[in-house]
Amino acid sequence: MDRRDFLWLLPGLGATAWLQGCATDPVTGKQSFVMIDKSQEVALDKKHSPHQFSEDYGISQDRELNAYLDGIGRRLADSTHRPDMPYAFHAVNANYVNAYAFPGGSIACTRGILLEMESEDQCAALLGHELGHVNARHYAESQAKGTLMDLAVAGVTIAAASKKAEYGQIVQMVGGIGGGALLAHYSRDNEREADALGVEYMTRGGYNPEGMTDLMAMLNDQSKRKPNALELMFSTHPMSSERLANTQQTLKKPAYAQATGKGRQKERYMDRTSRLRALKPVIVEEQQAEAQMGKKAYGQASQLLDSALRKAPEDYPGLVLMAKAQLAMDKPREAQPYLDRAKAIYPTEAQAQHLTGVTQLKLKRPDAALSAFQAYERLLPGNANTVFLQGYSLEMMQNKQEAARAYYRYLQMARQGQQASYAHSRLQNWGVLR
Repeated sequence: MDRRDFLWLLPGLGATAWLQGCATDPVTGKQSFVMIDKSQEVALDKKHSPHQFSEDYGISQDRELNAYLDGIGRRLADSTHRPDMPYAFHAVNANYVNAYAFPGGSIACTRGILLEMESEDQCAALLGHELGHVNARHYAESQAKGTLMDLAVAGVTIAAASKKAEYGQIVQMVGGIGGGALLAHYSRDNEREADALGVEYMTRGGYNPEGMTDLMAMLNDQSKRKPNALELMFSTHPMSSERLANTQQTLKKPAYAQATGKGRQKERYMDRTSRLRALKPVIVEEQQAEAQMGKKAYGQASQLLDSALRKAPEDYPGLVLMAKAQLAMDKPREAQPYLDRAKAIYPTEAQAQHLTGVTQLKLKRPDAALSAFQAYERLLPGNANTVFLQGYSLEMMQNKQEAARAYYRYLQMARQGQQASYAHSRLQNWGVLR
């Protein structure tokens, strides 16, 4: 989520949000300037984290993997400065390398980063770092600093993802929210503090704090070998050799001397992530395919995805990625079977429903598109882009009355951007607005 999104939410949070002002930092005990309290952090989290999880192809269906990750996280959370937060720890199906935290305590690790780590201590370092962001209230502090410059635009809403005004080119809306659009972007100072807190929390939890230096070394190595896979992580979590050096210096303190003598818990991590590791050839090919899609080499991406799906025909991210590649090549008929399989494999994940709606619009089947977008909204309400596409589907069906209602509802959610201009012009043309 970005500052504009935060500002849009402020009216709904009530006037008390503006009166928060200074609050005690739970880590330092000092006064810090924030605009939201705990309940509002949790509300923001509940509103936005499900959309980011869906953007990342949903929470992993590997229940044992999620239980393992949750167990590590909760072991650390009990030793944090805010143990009363409603923490939740998830593995998500995205192939890129990253982990992130929402302000209310929802924390996710992509299968891309889980695949690269080699010990439970590294994983504890990763989760400890994300817990550091939540406990230091970095999101609330960064938004407070930003709002000081933006009070005049407190009514601005985030515009839904859109790249073209020609809505016949509906494939431009495939992205929905856009990868990483809802994630916080931290400063280097934030990262240093989260590193220090992560070391503290993992040590309290009984782990070897050298897992943090192992993690940083791995990320630096990966950035050289697979820069595309870590692009989003380094934009949200600035990395530097200085951070590694600072952590190494921290571990020389007497408080960590005994803990650094512990062995790394490698065997347990390898055992608990074995099913994920069996998918490594699939994930590598999907990472390569996504890199090709970024270059608009959709044919090459399709070949890589075809190879990946031969190895793992029920891999939900692979199926959805293949559908996106087919849509990008203007092949909606070829895309739909992959989406049908994806929905059957993971019926509670919403992204395949959204793409089904896009596919049906490309096939000029607005009634089927509308049904898909409505199904998406039942699974995951709150995406303005999908509300707009419902209006567009209804307009194609010549149902102007219902289309106008959808466009009007959309304008309550997003008041800027090309889609908003389109919806507003339609309402004016139909006499709904003057």
